[in-house]
Amino acid sequence: MERTEISSLGEFGLIDHLTQNNETRNASTILSIGDDAAVIDNFGKQTVVTTDMLVEGIHFDLMYTPLKHLGYKSVIVNISDIYAMNATPTHITLSIAFSNRFSVEALDEFYEGVYAACEKYGVDLIGGDTTSSQKGFVISVTAIGEVTQDKFVKRSTAQKGDLLCVSGFLGGAFLGLTILEREKKIFAETGAQPDLENQAYIVGKLLKPEARKDIVEFLAESNITPTSMMDISDGLSSETLHICKQSELGCIVYEEKIPIHEDARQFAYKLELDPTACALSGGEDYELLFTIAQADYEKIVLNEQISVIGYMTEKSEGVHILTKGGNKHQLIAQGWNHMQ
Repeated sequence: MERTEISSLGEFGLIDHLTQNNETRNASTILSIGDDAAVIDNFGKQTVVTTDMLVEGIHFDLMYTPLKHLGYKSVIVNISDIYAMNATPTHITLSIAFSNRFSVEALDEFYEGVYAACEKYGVDLIGGDTTSSQKGFVISVTAIGEVTQDKFVKRSTAQKGDLLCVSGFLGGAFLGLTILEREKKIFAETGAQPDLENQAYIVGKLLKPEARKDIVEFLAESNITPTSMMDISDGLSSETLHICKQSELGCIVYEEKIPIHEDARQFAYKLELDPTACALSGGEDYELLFTIAQADYEKIVLNEQISVIGYMTEKSEGVHILTKGGNKHQLIAQGWNHMQ
């Protein structure tokens, strides 16, 4: 495979190369890449901003993460936070630091994934930075979105009696990580080619997650404004506790209501893992966790991608999960902690 050294282009030559096919899709983009700063006009709407950093060896492993998938995921994990505010993502800035083991072709592959995500979600890449690092690959994305005035949704505004809802299925990304880490270890020890056992669903959940644009659009079309919302990056238990803490409420979660894809359930059993534990503590699902007023229940049940998994209670009642066997246990945050 052809390899072009980044040093042959220089910083500005690299930026020109990586952004030569960059497109703008939003009328709010007044000035994009190429000046000292970008210019955005949101035409009276409120602006929502979030930033995430991804570090090689902490957040991703290039042994089994294709660079195109990594570029795609770098955008998704950020715009997911915008959707979690009940807002629409419109712009991103992207900054990367890389060691000399990366070539121009490698960065082209990464940016191919970035542009694919931007195109799918109607987002403009409007700036960023490139620099060298002594070791590895570091990615920082800032996502910018817009929301109709005062329609943004916080974590701290759930009310007693609200229904706790979640989109999609949970636990799949954790199981995808489990099989990839297993095969990485086997390869390191024996050189045997990876066998992912045709587990396309769980591997895809980890390597190529999607943001739940469809859920936010459904809520708007159904005239439902969540009373609180956040995305699930660290596990259902951890995120439920965040909403409870910030809203100063308790909660009951029903184990039997937690949505788990059948492929994930069966693979968890094969590994002798509890599928519920994978859903509660596994991270990187990027589904939406939100509360709604009970009056909106009839609208919510029309969407098969949304599960009602519990309800909010008084703070004094604590945060518990009711098992399929009828036992009640305190919900504990055991999600992934990148500071460990």
